Amino acid sequence: MRGRTDLAIRSLIGACTARHIGIGAAVLVCVALVVSAVAAPNPAAPAKKEEGFQSAAPNAILIEAESGSILYEKNADQLVPPASLSKLMTTEVVFNQLKLGDIKPEDEFVISENAWRKGGAPSHGSTMYAAIHSRVSVNDLLHGVITDSANDACIALAEGIAGNEGAFAQLMEARAREIGLPKSTFANPTGLHDPNHLMTARELGKLARHIMQTYPEYYPIYSEREFTWNKIRQQNRNPLLAMNIGADGMKTGFTKEAGYGIVGSAVQGELRLIVVVMGLKSEKERADEAKRLLDHGFRGFEVRTLFAEGQEVGQAKVYGGLKGHVPLITPRLVRIMVPRNVNERLIARITYRGPLSVPVNQGQRVGLLRVWRGDTLATEVELQAGEAVGAGSLSQRAFDAASEMMIGLIRAGTKKIESEASARKGRT
Repeated sequence: MRGRTDLAIRSLIGACTARHIGIGAAVLVCVALVVSAVAAPNPAAPAKKEEGFQSAAPNAILIEAESGSILYEKNADQLVPPASLSKLMTTEVVFNQLKLGDIKPEDEFVISENAWRKGGAPSHGSTMYAAIHSRVSVNDLLHGVITDSANDACIALAEGIAGNEGAFAQLMEARAREIGLPKSTFANPTGLHDPNHLMTARELGKLARHIMQTYPEYYPIYSEREFTWNKIRQQNRNPLLAMNIGADGMKTGFTKEAGYGIVGSAVQGELRLIVVVMGLKSEKERADEAKRLLDHGFRGFEVRTLFAEGQEVGQAKVYGGLKGHVPLITPRLVRIMVPRNVNERLIARITYRGPLSVPVNQGQRVGLLRVWRGDTLATEVELQAGEAVGAGSLSQRAFDAASEMMIGLIRAGTKKIESEASARKGRT
């Protein structure tokens, strides 16, 4: 059945089933079923060990940048020390401040004694060797962070924007939540080890993708091979840049507690991939494993289109409206990466909280479309209301209220029966 993914999914849209649990409760709608003859895995079940390709990295993820499709993952949701990989979050905060106009590239921040001692030459760590009490532009500090992994530059930016490292770490965490990173926690702008400074491979991959898409004017800095400051020239620490594989970013990291890690990106043809590996034992192993994952992605996968931009993929129930349902559409093209010459089952599900209360506005964010490839959550896409729905008549609202009350009673009865059955089972 290979090559019929689009048809299989679309043809089943009309057969969607919905379970409405009451106003404000989670609603799950199944919108797609079989594209292979293999028995369906349960997407909610713990991931089984993937056969075939396996990464040596304790934590890893491989993402197709445009769609966000997941090609490979291993312990991708485990919170671990990120070391300097978290400097991607440091630069994201700075990029956002620049975008908002709160700071300018030519603004100058002071290299304080704290920045110099903890992150400068006396620290014997990653540094741009900025002189104590000197003033350095935001633009140069960013180049220091991205190319040299400079801790003195990170601290100077943090102090210049937020007053101190702790306050800036709070900005990092708040900003992480704003861009959809719910797990990451930050204690400093440098990634130096702290038990409260943790990230996941998945959130690092999402962060890298966000930076590429949101700040295209700044992303090219990640590909610069060297940076000179204070008459000291340093090479970019990213080993992928010299491998002739289309790599153009992003960040390496190492501490004793975190091991060796890298977030990298490469482009071949029209395909861009993002790789994250963490917890490796050496610089060589880090470079080799990142390249191996990228090679696996470029050689082993191809793009399939699931839904066109603006296509209806299902419907959501509406409470008290002129219409009982509203179409759900995709605001962009939905693509997924699938293994070449392999039949894999795809399962797509819509989740939303409902029934939706009126008024429902056209274009309103309603829920998510999640697509699993086997046991892997391959992609998730925001869904929008395809049209507006206003308030219905008094009789329509009364009917919906009665319906919801009956559903609530049925649900309560079902739970009671399940509870009694569970209790009886426990006594046997």
